[in-house]
Amino acid sequence: MNGALSISRLETLEKRLVGEMEATEALGRVWASAPEPGPARVARYNVVICGAGMSGLAIAFGLKRRGIEGVQVIDKAETGREGPWIGCARMKTLRSPKYLAGPDFGLPSLTPRAWYEAVYGTDAYESLDKMSRQDWMAYLGWYRAVTEPDVANGTSLAGISQVKGWLRLVLEADGETQQIECRRLVLATGIDGGGAPMIPDVVRTLPKPYWTHSAEIADAGHLKDRNVAILGSATSSFDWAATALEKGAKSVVMIGRSGNFGRTEVLAWTNFPGFLGHFGDLSDLQKWRYIRLYNGFKIPPTQDQFDRAVSDPRFTMALGHKVRSVTLDAGRVVIESDSGTFSADHLLLGTGYTIDFTRRAELKSIAPHVAFWSDRFTPPDGETSAEIAAHPYLGRGFELTPKNAATHGWLSHIHLFNCSALASLGPISNGVTGMKYGLPRIVDAVAGGLFHEAADDFLRDLAAYQEHHFDPRGHGGDFEGIKEVSS
Repeated sequence: MNGALSISRLETLEKRLVGEMEATEALGRVWASAPEPGPARVARYNVVICGAGMSGLAIAFGLKRRGIEGVQVIDKAETGREGPWIGCARMKTLRSPKYLAGPDFGLPSLTPRAWYEAVYGTDAYESLDKMSRQDWMAYLGWYRAVTEPDVANGTSLAGISQVKGWLRLVLEADGETQQIECRRLVLATGIDGGGAPMIPDVVRTLPKPYWTHSAEIADAGHLKDRNVAILGSATSSFDWAATALEKGAKSVVMIGRSGNFGRTEVLAWTNFPGFLGHFGDLSDLQKWRYIRLYNGFKIPPTQDQFDRAVSDPRFTMALGHKVRSVTLDAGRVVIESDSGTFSADHLLLGTGYTIDFTRRAELKSIAPHVAFWSDRFTPPDGETSAEIAAHPYLGRGFELTPKNAATHGWLSHIHLFNCSALASLGPISNGVTGMKYGLPRIVDAVAGGLFHEAADDFLRDLAAYQEHHFDPRGHGGDFEGIKEVSS
């Protein structure tokens, strides 16, 4: 890659982006100005977005396009490390095909493809299969630079409450606590945004130094010359396997409950405008049945993941094993299944995530007042699913719905743009595939909510509106000398 040439092409791309935005009226007239500080000079915002990864940055730009100021984005990570891409992610490339639209809102020069071609050239893009996670992170860094959101890194959301019509947020940064207020809150908090990593009960008593979940940001260097066991056989488990082998593990055994691998990527079926654009309009029963089928598809490993693992003689698989216990014996992890016993120096978990608001610092206090699917829908006999029932029951704009609207109606000012929205709105807030359908919906909802709250103010503004757009030139505004024409 020619660095100087890449810089020149990026500069050209950015100029083209400016032209596209002007030609398409991409930035609307500002109508929602940043609020003044509240009592005791408490900072106030129209919207706070928790999460400065792919979704959070895109939502911030979407609101900017709608003429909304006073948007604050926060993220617990340091700048350049938001999201999973160069943190806990271990795959070589994204799972998404390179041709999928990203957070570009239909602006060609803001697409991942345009950025990649500017950096590496068109030939490189043509030969590309899938973008590497490092390149994707670099693209998001460029996206942030050109869309210019206001981001506070190193800042966590620790609590949510309501004070006199405003959402009050407790933020933690640099060991200090701060309170701010906002009209709308968007939680763009990713794959574990509605809960936490799923730790099997059989693992909970194992001392923490002996196990690591795929959600953790951990240096895998400690796996060198170790015998490693992996629980799970889906895509994150294969990421673990390849990583452990590359770091010099002595042996790696993958222990899976299922007797086979998933072979079908369900997102490939979902990727059409009817489903992604209108799933949220279905009846509750239809949504339930779709998501039961959706959850039945086990995410398959990519061909690259699979090949990297099985081609190594140190790697073995034990499929169809239901683990009964995990214990520690003389410094070794002992895994007993219904079909055999395994011993390892370290245990890696590829066991996914669970939805549980009580395990999120920012959601724990409001969890008792939020409506979940278990509160709003009873499935037919034989169609129960504890997994779906645990999802929050969201409105059409990703907003929480309260169990009691009279006492906690303010919860509807909180929007969940993360994986926990799946049951209510489909897979449009949990990855690249559905993003172009989810982004307009969340931006519409937030902008609409802000306008509805201020509608009476705008009505008074319209009633007083007297700006002149016509002047009968040459007559000084005096119509007395103009001859009337009779019909």
